Amino acid sequence: MPRAGTLKINWPRAILASLWLLALQAPPVLAQNASPGAANGTQILEQFSRQQPAARSTSIAEHQRQVIMFTIGTVLLVLLIGTASVGIAVAVFGKPLFLVHMILAGLTVTMAIVHVIVGVVWFFPF
Repeated sequence: MPRAGTLKINWPRAILASLWLLALQAPPVLAQNASPGAANGTQILEQFSRQQPAARSTSIAEHQRQVIMFTIGTVLLVLLIGTASVGIAVAVFGKPLFLVHMILAGLTVTMAIVHVIVGVVWFFPF
């Protein structure tokens, strides 16, 4: 039981609330870029059509692909271990970290999906 005068803070909820408030205070991007003397859409498209296309290679070397996949896999493994650790802390030891566990689980699933998509697109022989 907390002593008199102490305050117990629910940190995950406090962090999410502060992030939500920061997102609400962010000014809209379109309102910043709008100006009364802006060019219309056809003028902008004409500018792009007059530009010479830059000759650049869009292929990524095989080694770079492997490094990127290794990095994504490493992040995925760390997220997986973190999710399992927090899940064990919640289930076995009764720690109040369920929200953190769910956030980590969502990030883990998202990273796994990204890893699969990138692996299939880059390395699956079609």
